[in-house]
Amino acid sequence: MELNIYNAKGKDTGKQVKLNDEIFSMEPNDHAIYLDVKQIQANARQGTHKVKERGEHSGSTKKIKRQKGTGGARSGSIKNPTYGNGRTFGPRPRDYSFKLNKKLKKIARKSALSYKTKDKRITVIEPFTFDTPKTKECTALLKNLKLDDKKTLLVTAKSDANILLASRNLQNIKVTHAEQLNTLDILNAEHLLLAETSIPLIENSLLN
Repeated sequence: MELNIYNAKGKDTGKQVKLNDEIFSMEPNDHAIYLDVKQIQANARQGTHKVKERGEHSGSTKKIKRQKGTGGARSGSIKNPTYGNGRTFGPRPRDYSFKLNKKLKKIARKSALSYKTKDKRITVIEPFTFDTPKTKECTALLKNLKLDDKKTLLVTAKSDANILLASRNLQNIKVTHAEQLNTLDILNAEHLLLAETSIPLIENSLLN
């Protein structure tokens, strides 16, 4: 599949880039996508949640009323969770992360990219940078490409400080580079803006 290449002013350069069909036009695997997104979100969890259980509350352990004859349920310590002192089987700190094999994660990324290709939500831009790290530079770029009203993921070949600084105050764009591209970011974006130089890196990482 071939896509036209645009410049930072939103003009068609007359050049095209060929996308590898094994990556951008494969039959998507929804279950692989599900597992990869689940892992990314699980690995991001801190897992520091904690509440006190009955043994961690202060209070007497003396039986608060006699066993029988009161007309109500039997009851022991005042620290019983029934009285609001501690939570039964409350959350404790834990690690939510789990592992997936690399081959499955690659299939998930290729599936997500294939969905974007199928929906015609990929634009390729020739290599560029900003002279100054100003938000208006990034705003102008998105407007020129008619992406100012879309949630956009910009993928560059390598980290660029000026592009990162110019985009960080805008809610509708996220910047990443080819080595950090993941399934969740691809799916979260309405449109992918790929730097021409990032495509060989993406293809190389997903085919090897």
